[in-house]
Amino acid sequence: MAESILIVEDEFEIAENLQALISAKGYQASVARDGAEGVAMARKLHPDLMLLDIILPKIGGFDVCKLLKSDPKTKDIRIIMITGLNRNSDVELAFQNGANDYIFKPFDSARLFKKIEKVMSTQ
Repeated sequence: MAESILIVEDEFEIAENLQALISAKGYQASVARDGAEGVAMARKLHPDLMLLDIILPKIGGFDVCKLLKSDPKTKDIRIIMITGLNRNSDVELAFQNGANDYIFKPFDSARLFKKIEKVMSTQ
């Protein structure tokens, strides 16, 4: 079975592009449009990896990350945080909340897939 990736991104075009890219690489890709939907889908689908935007409606990305990492049922989901904010404090906060990695927008697909492969290969 293909590894699954949940994309939590409120910007429609970015979410669609990520889903198409990820599906083309053979992963099973799902999309959530806000933090609350992301948490619900993570609990239901239990993806191998989550691409999680930081600035989201309903529940912000840092809180989504903290919620999932503190829940025994979802703590093993690997999370790459995504943001357009190029702030070092956000990187630190992402890791403090349990993120496995971090990528800044805009990013190219080669860089994204290097991060995905790196995070997927670690347990």
